[in-house]
Order: sequence, then C-alpha cells, then structure tokens
Amino acid sequence: MATGLAGTDASNSLVAVTFSQSTTVLLPADLATINYAILDDQNTGAVVHAALAGIGGFVREGLLYVPNRGVLKVLPGDVVAVDTTTSVGWPVLVSAEAILSGKWNFT
Repeated sequence: MATGLAGTDASNSLVAVTFSQSTTVLLPADLATINYAILDDQNTGAVVHAALAGIGGFVREGLLYVPNRGVLKVLPGDVVAVDTTTSVGWPVLVSAEAILSGKWNFT
C-alpha cells in the first residue's frame, strides 16, 4: 500500500463547528446538528444516528465519540466536521493548528 492524498471535493462539503465550551460560541442547536449528522457506518442498511443509538456523538465536554471506534479529545479551536454528502455521515476532527496553518477551508 502506498500513501495518498485526502481532501474534500469542495470547501463546503463538510458540515462543521469550532469547539468551545461556551454556549454563546458553540450553540446547543449547532451541537445537535453535528450529532444528528453522525451516522453508524457499520449499519449502512438503515440510517442510524449515532447519538440517538448511544454509539457516537459530540459532547460539550470536548469529547467526540466516533461510532464503533472510540473517543477523541477535542480542544478549544479544533473543528469537528461531518461528511453529510454520503450515507456514512462520518465525523472528522481537524486540530485548531491545522485549520490556522494548513490548507483546510473553514468558514
């Protein structure tokens, strides 16, 4: 296997929020939007929202529960995004530093 490149087809193909514990920065409705978009990739025959099934989701305490994979710690300024263009609804975590200095587009 060789390394390759990954990215998005367009700068607006992922639904995303910047993490903050402040409810005036990261609104509860925005957190709910991300949670509803995260799906269970192991149950592609049915739309299973990971947060509703208790197997995934993003919580205000800064934890991203990736369905069937484990937990990631999200730090202030990190971006949590979800691929809503496929039936998988897969979460993506991008560090604040990568957003600031990398080729990621986030508006």
